[in-house]
Amino acid sequence: MVVDDHPMWRDGVARDLAEAGYDVVACLGEGAQAVRLAAATRPDVVVLDLQLPDLRGDEVIRGIRGAHPDARILMLSASGEQQDVLDAVKAGAAGYLLKSAGQQDFLDAVKRTAQGDAVFTPGLAGLVLGEYRRLATTPADPDAPELTPRETEVLRLVAKGMSYKQIAERLVLSHRTVQNHVQNTLGKLQLHNRVELARFAIERGLDAD
Repeated sequence: MVVDDHPMWRDGVARDLAEAGYDVVACLGEGAQAVRLAAATRPDVVVLDLQLPDLRGDEVIRGIRGAHPDARILMLSASGEQQDVLDAVKAGAAGYLLKSAGQQDFLDAVKRTAQGDAVFTPGLAGLVLGEYRRLATTPADPDAPELTPRETEVLRLVAKGMSYKQIAERLVLSHRTVQNHVQNTLGKLQLHNRVELARFAIERGLDAD
């Protein structure tokens, strides 16, 4: 699903996705439309502009995730302002890409988002992780579910901002095995995505190991 209020940009993004082999289930210009159609069309990835005429970006993110919790939302915005990025991530966006990105970078970001990676324009990932460190004042929960050594190892690399591919190469595992470890860890910790998982790890200092 592509959501952007600029018709030329929206149509161009949808065309690039279609030519790359993706099925574009909806191409919309308003956030309320996206929220209404999310449950019906059940997109794997939503490419969402931050500035829409009817709703704020964070409102659209929460609405889509409420209607279709499995949707992965990739923000594609002209704004690189810190607060805009943090608001989107806190609302549940899986990644944030600036519109200055090239076509191939965009298509790679969509692919990685669909695979479960947290994708950010260079520089923005550090901003998000820095904010999580600033907020990391909660002591470790002694009743938290116990992770296996391998799950903890994968979690530590997630906290460092590494992609599934990078983690697989570091640990000499398959991409699918890394995904399985991440999904198992999400289930044990009752978290919803890699961004929340990274925050959990950073709050416990695992990114500094």
